[in-house]
Amino acid sequence: MNAHDLLDIDAQLSDEERAIRDTVRDYVRSELAPHVSAWYEQGTVPIEIARGLGKLGVLGMHLEGYGCSGTTATAYGVACRELEAIDSGLRSLVSVQGSLAMFAIHRWGAEEQRELWLPRMAAGDAIGCFGLTESDAGSDPGSMRSTAKRDGTDWVLNGSKMWITNGTLADVAVIWAQTDEGIRGFAVPTDTAGFTANEIPRKLSLRASITAELVLDNVRVPAEAAFPDARGLKGPLSCLNEARYGILWGVVGAARSCLEEALSYTLERQQFGKPLAAFQLTQRKLADMTIAVNNASLVAVQLGRLKDAGTITPVQVSYGKLANVRSALEVARTARGMLGAAGITLDHSVMRHMSNLETVSTYEGTEEMHSLSIGAELTGIPSFR
Repeated sequence: MNAHDLLDIDAQLSDEERAIRDTVRDYVRSELAPHVSAWYEQGTVPIEIARGLGKLGVLGMHLEGYGCSGTTATAYGVACRELEAIDSGLRSLVSVQGSLAMFAIHRWGAEEQRELWLPRMAAGDAIGCFGLTESDAGSDPGSMRSTAKRDGTDWVLNGSKMWITNGTLADVAVIWAQTDEGIRGFAVPTDTAGFTANEIPRKLSLRASITAELVLDNVRVPAEAAFPDARGLKGPLSCLNEARYGILWGVVGAARSCLEEALSYTLERQQFGKPLAAFQLTQRKLADMTIAVNNASLVAVQLGRLKDAGTITPVQVSYGKLANVRSALEVARTARGMLGAAGITLDHSVMRHMSNLETVSTYEGTEEMHSLSIGAELTGIPSFR
């Protein structure tokens, strides 16, 4: 019996969803896992892996048409779980590509934008990034300072965006900016004059992922670059909900990986004439970790079914993101301690996962913001301001 699936939760998946699970798991274990520690240590990820992920079919896999697979939301979640079981940075690449950049173009873009970008992005031949967050506008995106002003039939964009995954790799940036009509979105080719992406150095977390600052200095784009129907925060927040959904699945994979490594290590490591796993305190930790992983998995599957039924709400996604990241962090921290000094090296995955999850806890809505979303739902009293 697998400790990470003590309740046989994967039995609730369809045959197709289990087949996708096995295909993604086999691919990431053979093609990506052998290299991820080196990428993490070097603070990079090769752009070439995008084409492999495109051939695998996971880029925008939950979207319909334009070269996308059109899978269930649950199948997409399972793929995120298997990716993040290797490293959060790999799942972030796929999440930003599919659930932020591609979803934004698919949901809010014009048909010409969809035909131009989505097939290439699904194949991994073009990379996208999502420019919403600014250095002074994180949890409060409505206070963004980036602007887009009309000049004849063109738009001219100015401002900067911060903490942008895939920023220096991207061929197209989805940029949200203040206009006279409210916040609007734009699909901006990154080779446009005045567009600059600067990689953010010295990260201590999510190192097998590229993070950048985007600078927009009189970036001129034609009218066709604007998303025709998105006005206000509804557009970007709809994209964030898509990404948060992938996260609440992904962190189950990170937690599972930590549990598996802690179990394996404590069964092999001998102290006082017997394995660490023979001690009562160790078994209590393993039991608590197993419950946390299985409970998080149950939350993910339930929210997957709600999303497939079209009934999921933003507060339910907040519940899943908050609860599952919190559980995964606790599992990773416990696993790190169980490996002792060995747990701090890249010879093992637990501290890499633990460090990554600190970032995952912050992005796509902090723990505080998701707590307040749930509080507002319970009380009917929004307390953000």
